[in-house]
Amino acid sequence: SESGLRMSALHIEGCCTKAAFKCDSPFYKRRYLMKFFSVDSPLYKFISTFWEIVKLNFFWLVFSLPVVTIGASTTAAFSVGLKMADGSEGYIFKAFLEAFKENWKKGIPLGLLNLLIAYAAYLDFELFNKLEGNPFICLVMGILAMVIGVTGFMYAYALLARYENSFINTIKNSFEIYTRYFGRSVAMTLIVALELVVMFWNTTTMYFMILIGPACIIYTISAGALYIFKDIERKEKEA
Repeated sequence: SESGLRMSALHIEGCCTKAAFKCDSPFYKRRYLMKFFSVDSPLYKFISTFWEIVKLNFFWLVFSLPVVTIGASTTAAFSVGLKMADGSEGYIFKAFLEAFKENWKKGIPLGLLNLLIAYAAYLDFELFNKLEGNPFICLVMGILAMVIGVTGFMYAYALLARYENSFINTIKNSFEIYTRYFGRSVAMTLIVALELVVMFWNTTTMYFMILIGPACIIYTISAGALYIFKDIERKEKEA
């Protein structure tokens, strides 16, 4: 009936008025702010993760200073990065130091080989640019070295941090995972490349890179690698 419709309209208007009063009340605002800044809020989680990455980056830089230990330091950082991606990192320094001690024997040669391949790629590109006639063979060798470096080492440090295996098998497994999960691996390579472009964009971003750059890349790869590792482990259990 017409009176019934008017009553419904009045009832709805009353609800709207109460809701508006509730939203504007100081109690509701305080409650909203408390929820926004609580430990479960996205803001808190972002700040917490950012701070963990800053600390991880600092430890990586310090333990990589002798250069020769960069492989062991990177393996330790990946060990922490995998735990961060899984939400179980605990105390960063303790986890980093334990992983460094556990993996330094295999991590050091892995890092040295990685540096050698990276330098070979850099040298090939430099020769291509500076030699007269721009020899095509230098470009081909540079691209080949870069492909070997990316596919052979994208997952190598994460594999070494998570599994017990030989030095050679770790690199082989990294190459196999890259080819088996090719689409996901290429996407992750592009994300890392984008991070590098942003970090080297100008002087300001380069200072920012020193603060979190390497650890940010390590965390990115760790998150992608963890998904793949768990998928492989699940398939092995089902087989």
